[in-house]
Amino acid sequence: MQRITAFIAAAMMTTGLVSAPAMAQDTADSGAEAQAPAQNFSDDQLQQFADASQDIASISQDYTEQLQNASDEGEQQEIRQEANDEMVEAVQNSGMSVEQFNSIGQAIQQDPQLMQRVQGMVQQEQ
Repeated sequence: MQRITAFIAAAMMTTGLVSAPAMAQDTADSGAEAQAPAQNFSDDQLQQFADASQDIASISQDYTEQLQNASDEGEQQEIRQEANDEMVEAVQNSGMSVEQFNSIGQAIQQDPQLMQRVQGMVQQEQ
């Protein structure tokens, strides 16, 4: 199952890409993540990333209060799983895979020019 780790991802777009992107839980893929900055991403791919990130930000906001009000660890885990499922769906609905989303997110962390391109795309939509 593909997984996006929860709520850090959302803050990335809403706070100007300052924090870390969502990362799929796939330790076998760590070599590909290290190579992500060398990839050239098309404007379409970056726009899909920007769109998905905004959707993830909205999902995160929706689930943050529920998570804070959870009565125990079991309930928190259920809320995290539900939020994760919605985030994965948002990424896939944007036309990309979780792996592509994470790859772009990793590249953005390491490439300030790429980050600026995506920030520009987000600002144009607002």
